Amino acid sequence: MSLAKSICISLLILLVVTVMNANAVGVMVGPDGEPKTTKLQLPFLFYNESFGAAAGYVYGVSGWPQKQATLLSTTIGGTTGSAMSFLIGKDLQIPFAQRWFMDPVMSVGYFNDAESYGNGNPDYRGEQAGSNDSDEDNYVEGSGWDNYFRFKFKYLFPMGHAKDTIISTYKVSGGHLIEGATGGESMNPFTSGLTYLELRPFYRSQEVDGDDVDEKVKTNGLDIGFYWDNRDFYPNPKKGNSWRMKYSEDYGKFNSSGDWTSMEGEVDQYFELGESTMTSWFSGRILALDAWTSYSPSFDKKSDDSIDNRPPIYSGATLGGLWRMRGYPSNRFSDRAAIYYCAELRLTLKSNPFDRWEWIQKYLGVQWVQIVPFVEVGRVAPEWDMDRLHSDMKVDAGLGVRLMAKGMTVRIDFAGSEEGLTTQMIISQPFQF
Repeated sequence: MSLAKSICISLLILLVVTVMNANAVGVMVGPDGEPKTTKLQLPFLFYNESFGAAAGYVYGVSGWPQKQATLLSTTIGGTTGSAMSFLIGKDLQIPFAQRWFMDPVMSVGYFNDAESYGNGNPDYRGEQAGSNDSDEDNYVEGSGWDNYFRFKFKYLFPMGHAKDTIISTYKVSGGHLIEGATGGESMNPFTSGLTYLELRPFYRSQEVDGDDVDEKVKTNGLDIGFYWDNRDFYPNPKKGNSWRMKYSEDYGKFNSSGDWTSMEGEVDQYFELGESTMTSWFSGRILALDAWTSYSPSFDKKSDDSIDNRPPIYSGATLGGLWRMRGYPSNRFSDRAAIYYCAELRLTLKSNPFDRWEWIQKYLGVQWVQIVPFVEVGRVAPEWDMDRLHSDMKVDAGLGVRLMAKGMTVRIDFAGSEEGLTTQMIISQPFQF
């Protein structure tokens, strides 16, 4: 598979959507303590095999319509006929319910010749596409609409750092936290961190119409989660950890393609290592670790190899793409169960190379740059079995560049695996998306 095919811009909806998920409810202010409304307006060009030569425009505003809220919209179109638009809101406080917040997401897109690691390729009959031992060319190609709507409601419990404060204030200088940490002080959620109940109704309709496949998958249901964000500063944690448990179900109602259930859990941990003693290039080093697992109780593989009540391949026990196993294409592996581990070393440069280009800084406002080597291991399996999940694991490694620009963490990751090289471009650090 070529490098261009591995660039996951075709799922751009999830690029920025997930940026909005794990962040704490709070406001970043400068050393003077005053909140500011910031805007990001940026036209951009790119090329890949999903869009061809493409152009897009992103507009974002932070601190409006409420001081803690963020709105973001993007439109993209390419020479292949693929196009998409989305609108996202984050941390919109619900009137008369101060501890309830809403993160709405809406996306509409049409994609030509998109690849999907689902069954249907006639060259691989009898092989389950996306399984751990499946061939890298066992995918189907097709065109169609991909429409996505999601409204996450989250309740901030009056405990930990939110006992007496609902909207936290993070005082920053140069993109680094100097006051206002909301976690990392202890392993007791009653005294440290922010704890949420998350309720997320979702709907997605995806068409794939090609030579080997003609299907339309509709899914709608509800995610229920508990999230303890015990990190000191969500855009760039230096200490602490966070924990999430989530249960997802499509009840088979409202013209859904089928009912299914999925469970997952994730934990990440951060260690500040200080300045490097071997080189003067870096002002700080952070070791970031992550572990994640998923299981679908409803997943039912029949004797004829057909599968009933499985989550869509973009949900549930899935690896590959922007967030987990970045050296593989998006949703490369999917099965009933999955496990994943990652280690990153985030090295912050002492000098900011963007300060040399005033015209770029005018639009991007880059405050710091990180160089991030990382390694990942994981696998999918037909059962949740510790021995099986930890044998014949897939491995990838890579190097990332992270930027703090206009209050957002921009991530560009280059990764390699046995199946090739990938480039991932998105907003936000990985983990807990």
